[in-house]
Amino acid sequence: MEILIPFDNREPKTRLSPVLNRDERRQFADAMLSDVLSAVKETEHTPHLLVTTPTDRSEKVTVDDRSLTAAVNKFLSTTKLPVAILMSDLPLCTPAVIERLFSYETPITIAPGLGGGTNALVIRDRSFSVDYHGYSYRDHCQHAASNSLAVSECDSRRLATDVDEPTDLREVVLHSDGTAATWLRTNGFSLNIEQKSGRVSVKRDENNNRE
Repeated sequence: MEILIPFDNREPKTRLSPVLNRDERRQFADAMLSDVLSAVKETEHTPHLLVTTPTDRSEKVTVDDRSLTAAVNKFLSTTKLPVAILMSDLPLCTPAVIERLFSYETPITIAPGLGGGTNALVIRDRSFSVDYHGYSYRDHCQHAASNSLAVSECDSRRLATDVDEPTDLREVVLHSDGTAATWLRTNGFSLNIEQKSGRVSVKRDENNNRE
């Protein structure tokens, strides 16, 4: 099975700008990608990177600077099925959960994100195309239904947890010991209990600022 991992290496993770500067966002995004690549390789599948600008990574690479939807659909039109599409910002994913994603035999398998997006897909039918704009999980289900394609949902907290906002960093520090979690801890991030609410958050050591 072809395992496609889209990765915006041009200007990644801009929504983390309140807590990470530009260079840090690039380093952290690359660390999350490393976690995803490691998990895929442990399943003995070969990952294929879809990047926005050339990269010196050793994996198989396709460069396409168009939007995510356009780039993925172009790839789907020229490659052999089945294809799995796994987002690069899933630092909690494990080989076991990836194997579970691959185990469904329906034409379409979807792992939804917590915010309504689509964090992973397995496509086994040529009539399906992706649309990552907006509530893509719902849209992908509707598109499959309109083409009479059965859908399986891979319900996994680890695949559902993508990292876009500063509050998402808590999940990485709390639930992972991978490359991304190590990067956060090395750069001063740690778990914190909010005094008023009692909720778990992350804080950054004052000696690790963004300047």
